[in-house]
Amino acid sequence: MKITIDQVKYVAGLARLELKPEEAEEMAGQLDRILSYVDKLNELDTSAVEPTTHAISITNAFRADERRESLARDKALANSPRQNGEAFVVPKII
Repeated sequence: MKITIDQVKYVAGLARLELKPEEAEEMAGQLDRILSYVDKLNELDTSAVEPTTHAISITNAFRADERRESLARDKALANSPRQNGEAFVVPKII
């Protein structure tokens, strides 16, 4: 797989990057080496490998959604540095 300098310049333009000619040349070489290495993975036989989304098996870690009583207002406001008895008082931001 060979990455051309024109392709590097095109992608750099999409990313709004300004590359000097020597940087574009270096980047083309680096990208070519990366893509050549990744292309080696196509040589592997993965027909018996089941597609996965995670390296390990995971399940939903959330608790069951159960209805319960909420925190009382006076307890919620107890540790607030400023409150008016009904709500938190915060600085006005415009």
